[in-house]
Amino acid sequence: MAQGIKTLAALLAAGIAGTALAAATPEEIKSLGSTRTPWGAEIAGNKDGSIPAWTGAVTPPANFDPQKPTHRPDPFASEKPLFSIDAKNMDKYADKLSEGTKAMLKKYPTYRLDIYPGHRTANYPKYYVDNTLKNASECKTGSDGLKLEGCWPGLPFPFPKTGNEVVWNRLLKFDAPAMTTTGMSSRVVDTQGNITLTGASTAYIQYPIFDPKRTTPISGNEIYEALRLDYSAPNRKAGEKVLVRDSVDMLDTGRRAWSYLPGQRRVKLSPDLSYDTPSPTGGGTGVLDDTAVFFGAMDRYDFKLVGKKEMYIPYNAYKIRDPQVCPENVRHMKNHLNPDCMRWELHRVWVVEATLKPGKRHVYPKRVFHFDEDFSGVGIADNYDSTGQIYRVVLNLPISLYETPGHHATDEYVTHDLATGMYAHQTDPTDGGGWVVTPLKPNSFFMPEALAAEGVR
Repeated sequence: MAQGIKTLAALLAAGIAGTALAAATPEEIKSLGSTRTPWGAEIAGNKDGSIPAWTGAVTPPANFDPQKPTHRPDPFASEKPLFSIDAKNMDKYADKLSEGTKAMLKKYPTYRLDIYPGHRTANYPKYYVDNTLKNASECKTGSDGLKLEGCWPGLPFPFPKTGNEVVWNRLLKFDAPAMTTTGMSSRVVDTQGNITLTGASTAYIQYPIFDPKRTTPISGNEIYEALRLDYSAPNRKAGEKVLVRDSVDMLDTGRRAWSYLPGQRRVKLSPDLSYDTPSPTGGGTGVLDDTAVFFGAMDRYDFKLVGKKEMYIPYNAYKIRDPQVCPENVRHMKNHLNPDCMRWELHRVWVVEATLKPGKRHVYPKRVFHFDEDFSGVGIADNYDSTGQIYRVVLNLPISLYETPGHHATDEYVTHDLATGMYAHQTDPTDGGGWVVTPLKPNSFFMPEALAAEGVR
């Protein structure tokens, strides 16, 4: 690992940061499927065994009912924590904690990390793996790292060499090509521990580029992710609809967003649903591109790849997604989620430091991202304010799905605002029945005309 970080540092010193045109080496490509997973992670565990070798997909527990796919029991429910980390012993584990995690441990006496045995549950379908192999030699970035060239619908960069390439891996993360939940909710918890429902919706998410039937590379301006929310609660939001479509071309096309407000009975373009616009369901505790650690365009930051390291991150978060084990009033405590409902594991993560470009603005001048080597959308973000202090810490709560091998869910996330002590728990499908894997919907479903046709007062 140390040699890998040295190699990356040499590449960065050579001035390739920001624009990556170098494909994987023949030796790297040969390692896919032998010493590396088909998507480029290290197959071997670490020396002391605290990170296991990757062995394949998670096995559903015996009490999983395929007829009730939204309830996914914890396959590791019988495991006990190996140890816990709190403010008293955090120095012992400091090299495996993000700066944001340390800040939370120092600030909140009730915050605690229960460390469980690691389980590397990532797995992907064959067409995704096949396309990842093509990408190793063919996929490149252009336009200062902001565009993709010659890429296929797999992991774009199994051997990332720049910060932009790691973030592209996150943006084009693989979940199921299409999923729906009838009860996605967002809640804000204030400094007294009061819980406020800020949004409940039927949510539709679709990744058109991952249609298993396609046989063509990704074109520059096609949509890689489409999201539609039809709100039903609270009363002030009932009837609202939001549509977001993100293009692979984030420079010339970028994000297109629309909203429907029942009081106006009109569909409007919503260009502000991006970057550091306060999240509509975040209650002032987070911004749009905090979503699921990072969700948006890269053009406001310089992304520097720091390297790969071992870090404790939330993982296999089945417990907190089970309403029978951790109902709403149990999983939400003052200042943070209930540590009893959380599961932390040691994993290898890519570390990327984002610094605001000259002349650009964002409420976070600096951000540090930590993305899992197996699940490219999983990790932690430490966001800094203009004084250089940790401002907000974002975690996501991933699980692997059972009903469709190779798929996982990385949507649910928590944004902690250390300045106020509040936090927002967003895109939580737990009480609404969870996500269901569905066939791909026609593109017309994710067009503004569909919002207008279905809108009601």
